[in-house]
Amino acid sequence: MNIQLRQGTIEDAKTCGTLCYAAFKAIADQHNFPPDFPSPDITTALLSEFLAHPNIYGVVAELDRQVVGSNFVDERSTIAGIGPITVDPVVQNRGIGRELMHHILERVAKQRFPGYRLVQANYHNRSLSLYTKLGFIAREPLSTMQGPPLSVQIPGYTVRPATADDLNVCNQLCLRVHGHDRSGEILDELKQGTVTVVEHGNRITGYTTAIAFFGHAVGETNEDLKALIAAAPEFPGPGFLLPTRNGELLRWCLQYGLRVVQPMMLMSVGLYNKPSGAFLPSILY
Repeated sequence: MNIQLRQGTIEDAKTCGTLCYAAFKAIADQHNFPPDFPSPDITTALLSEFLAHPNIYGVVAELDRQVVGSNFVDERSTIAGIGPITVDPVVQNRGIGRELMHHILERVAKQRFPGYRLVQANYHNRSLSLYTKLGFIAREPLSTMQGPPLSVQIPGYTVRPATADDLNVCNQLCLRVHGHDRSGEILDELKQGTVTVVEHGNRITGYTTAIAFFGHAVGETNEDLKALIAAAPEFPGPGFLLPTRNGELLRWCLQYGLRVVQPMMLMSVGLYNKPSGAFLPSILY
């Protein structure tokens, strides 16, 4: 095979977006799960944002000069987040996915990130095996949660839109819980107006960039996360990711009518601290 890898450009967005949708749908259909993305338009819009972002790197795979796959790494914060990685279903099982991963892993090594992470569909045994062979360690089983907005109030907790003045407090919260901040992501989402904070006892005790597939949340306690989830007007995308081992929070979500859509797994290489508070990861980590 004549596989060529090159940096992606905005001109690749439509082709990569169409392949991304087809690849994720094919895998989900094989395992009788709903696809992560509802249409090629959604994946095209997503990858357009990635390819245009100065701190998100994309690589494209070409086979006989035809684009057949892509992979991305989010370099906005201390820890790099890898994905989505996709390969055209027509040319699966030819080592293209492994080449795309090797390229990204070389990239993060050169950039000297202390750690990098990804989230994979836990029903997809082949990706779990590939990532394990590449050095990733399974860290946290996750449940994708979806359902109607809860529209409830947690007594003693107030949720409000975040402002630029809240950035430092959010970074400190993330640092206490995870050992690193996610400042680059928070800054981007502040510009989009999606970040919210929860206050308890006259101080900020949690935040979320969005209760969504590509959003993450951090709180001092489960009550902070309950307040953020309860205030969310919707759960964009397939849903939000909840650590399955957090039985209290999972049980609470189920009691309020949310359902588990699919199992996933958070995996990491390098720096990883056991979280010392409550959290919801994004699809990146």
